[in-house]
This record gives sequence, C-alpha cells and structure tokens, in this order.
Amino acid sequence: MTDKLIIVESPAKANTIKKFLGGNTKVVASMGHIRDLPKSKLGVDEKTFEPQYINIRGKGDLIKSLKKDAKNAKKIYLATDPDREGEAIAWHLAYILGINPDEICRVTFNEITKEAVKNAIKEPRKIDMDLTDAQQARRVLDRIVGYKISPVLWKKVQKGLSAGRVQSVAVRLIVEREEEIENFVPEEYWNIYAHLKDQKSRKTFQAKFYGKDNKKVDIHSEKEVNEILEKIENAKYIVEEVKKGEKKRTPAPPFTTSTMQQEASRKLGFAIKKTMSVAQGLYEGVKIPEKGTVGLITYMRTDSTRISEEARKWAKEYIENEYGKEYYENRYYRTKSEAQDAHEAIRPTYVELSPEKIKSSLTTDQYKLYRLIYNRFIASQMAAAVYDTIAVKILAEGYNFRANGQSIKFKGFMTLYVETADFEEKEEFEKIPPLVEGQELKKEKLETKQSFTEPPPRYTEASLVKTLEEKGIGRPSTYSPTITTILARRYIEKIQKQLHPTELGRIVNKLLVENFPAVINVEFTAEMEEQFDKIAEGKEEWKKVIKDFYGPFEQVVEKVEKELEHVKLEYEVSDVPCEKCGRMMVIKYGKYGKFLACPGYPECQNAKPLIETIDEPCPKCGGKVQIRKTKKRRNYYICENNPEKCDYISWNKPGTENKQKKTTKKRASTKKTKSR
Repeated sequence: MTDKLIIVESPAKANTIKKFLGGNTKVVASMGHIRDLPKSKLGVDEKTFEPQYINIRGKGDLIKSLKKDAKNAKKIYLATDPDREGEAIAWHLAYILGINPDEICRVTFNEITKEAVKNAIKEPRKIDMDLTDAQQARRVLDRIVGYKISPVLWKKVQKGLSAGRVQSVAVRLIVEREEEIENFVPEEYWNIYAHLKDQKSRKTFQAKFYGKDNKKVDIHSEKEVNEILEKIENAKYIVEEVKKGEKKRTPAPPFTTSTMQQEASRKLGFAIKKTMSVAQGLYEGVKIPEKGTVGLITYMRTDSTRISEEARKWAKEYIENEYGKEYYENRYYRTKSEAQDAHEAIRPTYVELSPEKIKSSLTTDQYKLYRLIYNRFIASQMAAAVYDTIAVKILAEGYNFRANGQSIKFKGFMTLYVETADFEEKEEFEKIPPLVEGQELKKEKLETKQSFTEPPPRYTEASLVKTLEEKGIGRPSTYSPTITTILARRYIEKIQKQLHPTELGRIVNKLLVENFPAVINVEFTAEMEEQFDKIAEGKEEWKKVIKDFYGPFEQVVEKVEKELEHVKLEYEVSDVPCEKCGRMMVIKYGKYGKFLACPGYPECQNAKPLIETIDEPCPKCGGKVQIRKTKKRRNYYICENNPEKCDYISWNKPGTENKQKKTTKKRASTKKTKSR
C-alpha cells in the first residue's frame, strides 16, 4: 500500500514530480479530462441545466488503473493545473474515485520545483466549487450555443460546420476587418521636407513641414504643396525655439499568456498553438544536469503581471551582480481589474538557470521561448532607459517646420530586452547639430513626398489575441484553441502570417450575424466572461446564469429555424454541367474549400472537386495551370497535362518565379518624391 497517491494531468508533469518526492509515494497522470459531455447529444437537461457527464471514450482502462491506485493509497492528492479547468478535472476525479468533495485533497502549485511541490502537499485544501462551477458554466453555455446554432449551418450551408460563442465572434472580427480593407478609400496626403545646413558646424539635417502660424496644416493635393513652396522657396529659415529635455522609456511587465503569445509570434514567428505547446514543456519539466528534471517556468495560463517577493529578490541580486546597482529598479505592475490574478506572471523558476547556461539541455524552440521569458522577466525589474531629446521649431515666412532628435543616454533595461509591436508608428528622428534660437539656417533643398493612406492591417495571430484580450473575449486558456478551431474549420486561412476569411467563413458569418445578433457579438461574449468571473468569486449561481440566457436564446433559435426553412442560399453557377442530370453545377464551400455540387440536391447528390486554374499559361507546354493544395493547405501550381505530357510543377505562380517578393509593415505608401 502506498502512503500517498498524487494525480496530475500529464505524464511529463508526473515524471518531474516523482523525482522530488521520496518515500512510498506514487504519482500518476489523468491525461487531462476523464469525464465530459457526450458528443452524440446536447448532454444538458434543458429544464434543470444539469450536465449529463459520461466517462470519455477510450479512458476505461485508465479509470480502472486510477481506481486501483486510489484503493491502495492511504492518502490521495489531486494536483491538477491551478486554474478553473484544473479545478474541474480534480472535481471529476473526486467523483470517479469516490472522494468526498469536502475532503482536504486538493493541492496546487504555480511552479514545478521541489520546494513548491513539497510546500503545496503540506497545505492541501478542499476542491473549490466556485472555480469548478465557473468552468461548468462555460462548458454548458458553449455546448448549448454550439449544439443549437450549428444545425442551422448544417441545413443551410454544409454538414459538419460548427458555431461557437467565442470562435464565431473571432471569425466576425476577421471578416469585418476584411470588409474594412475592401471598402477603404485611400486619401492623398503630402509632406514637405526642408534640408537645412548649420553654417557653424557645416552639418545638414532635415526638418518636416508642420503648418502656419503654429497651427497644424494637413496638405492633401499637389496644388496646395506648390502654393506653400512658392512662399518658402526664397524665405529665410530662422531657428525659433530649441527645447532640450530628457525622456524615459520603462520596461514592459513580465509575461501574461496573451503577451507571451504575441511576443513569441512577433519575435520568434511561433504560431499561438506552438507557443503554448513549448511553454507547457518548459512548465512541466526539463532534465537539467546536476538538478534533475525541473519545471523551468511558472504556470503559463495567467492574466496576472504579479510576481512573488522571492522572485523579486532573485531578480535584484541577478541584475546588480550582472549589470550593476544602477540597472536595478524595484517595479510593481498593476494587473488589469478584470484579470483573475489567481497566480503569478510567467517567469523563470530559477534565475540562476540562465538560457545560455542550460542551452544544451533544451530543444531549439524551448531555448528560444525560455530566453524570451527569462529576458522579459529580468528586464521588467530593471531601470528605465534614458534619452536626451531635442525639439527644434523653425520659421520660414510664417510657415513652421519642426525637427526632433534623440540620443540614448542610459540604456537601462534595453541592454537586455525591448518589446516589439505588430505595427509600430515610428517617429522621425534627426541628428541635429548644436543650434541656438534666432540663428539663420541655409536651405540646401526642399523635398516633397506624395503618399496615400492605407487600410487597417489584417489581423495576425498576435494582433487577434491582443484584440480578443482588449475586448474581454475569452480568457488565457481559450485564445489558442479558438484560433486553432477556426483555422481547422477553414473559416479563416493564414497567408504570410495574416489571417484572411475564406468564402466559407464569410457565408457562415453572414448567416450567424444576421440571425443571431444577440449572441454572435463582442458585447455578449465579453459580458458572459464577466458572469463566469462572478461565479468563480462566489457572487453568482451558475445554473441561474444559464437559465437567464437559455429562455430568450431558445426562442430566437426556434424563430430562425422557421424563417430559414424556405430560404435558399444563392450559389455561384459554374460552366460545368452535372453528368448525372444535366443541370449546371454550382460552387459550394465545405470544410476543405470550394467544390462543385448539383443544385438538384437532394434529388441529385452529385458533387466533385473544383479545380481552379490561372490565366498564366504553362511555361513548358502552354497548357492550363491548375492550383492545387497540399495537406497543410499550401498552394502549388501544376500543368493540366502533368504527368502524361508535361512535368511542370512549382511552388511559385508561373511568371513570378524570378520576382523577388517584398513585404512592408509601413502604414503609408510613398508614391511620388520631388526635390526643388
């Protein structure tokens, strides 16, 4: 008989914890959830809203093994993850193993280190039913929304499609951004630059046109530009004001789940799903020489920027030893009011285990992400960077020009780490010579630039996560599965890191937004997250929250089903006749893209793949070139005569093989430049 049985979620976590605990202790894994709602039906009583949980198929042998281990243990500890999902898994385990929910059996740790695990086992608690009920409320509400709305899509669009409270709102954001881009009308604007010379130092710098009489003037046409140029062509350029100052830049806080996903996407090119997978491995444990298997980071699902006093002390010692006392600054970061703040920000568990020191023990991806987490945490406790700044105002016949310069005085945290952004508006800084007020500058030349405003950028995975977080849609545990789901459903596709809606995504979004506006919207989704938070805090009863939602929702579903019964979606007609009944086939959209279907369905059920071609002929034989897709949905180009008569096949579109692709993140495109 074992003294202690500890049940965690994953085998990797179990293996790490085993090494910390001596004596007669057994550590096993539940492999995630062991009970869930059935897939074949709603699985929720529509009057009482009681979930009808069943054991997950394929976990029978595991459950038998867990029961046997529990029977042979004097004490059982449920050590699943320290969040709502983990709390619910512990509750399900207690049910399966016949443990009273009021029993002191639950242990949690924010990091998998020997000290944290041993301390947690010394201080067990009861299962937190408020956290469990918050998870149940989310699961039940999402099941009701998905299982009630999805059949509408099956009837009107395509079988196998799905709708969801969070996923459908994410698709809506992407579709609406695409519509913004399509409807965007570029506006012309111009800038004027004066290249000016300081006679004393013989140095030249550039000043940008600001306006007239110290009022901002925007220039929208070449005519306006020429009118200004005529006035200032022969003007005297006088230094009106020289303002010197100092500017500080403070470090970003340690990572939350969302900010880690965003930075890993920007800096490392990691997809959100990959980031979470690599982080999970770092959290659960890596074998390090002389230390054994240890968790290298704290729990990676968090929306808190708080760090422990112990971690703060480690950071102080490290920074002062590595960089000097002037580089340390004790910093506290305010966590957002809606954040759960259940545990710390994501940080390294051992500051002495620097990325370079343990690089040989990590995979390439683990090293990259660990280095990002480590440097971000250390930098968050470092002194601000300090810049010397200079702002110069120049007057030319009543017209104002301005030039700004800055130089780094003290790098501070920037010695180690600088946060990036998806789209950064960069200020224009010049190397400005020593100027004094009242001095005259020599005009070398005037330069004009015509530009056009550009539409808002498409979402990337990183910027979508940022938007979901800002709007209160979902929580740290939901960002990755949400994006994974809508990509897998082919509602969106990723092209050069940007998220584009597919035709299927547009059709599904239109149907849902028009018919379920009260559910498929940002406000409702964010409001429900607040309700879940209140349940977790013990301020709301979860079944009441579901009941308040269900009544009006059920009426809407019934109304929509009746209204759509006789509505037929219009599909694009192809030039391909149906070989079975002669009707012209139409283009439909399924999970895997476009296909041809007979409009006579259900009488005629003929369907076949739609082969798309491009206008450019095959460079080898002149035949038509078809667009095909790999299993991972990457386009490639192949001759229609391949392989019988022609062997042409390429990743690149014919005619573009030798063209170098250039991408830019600039928000304004320059079209014309003139100098005078």
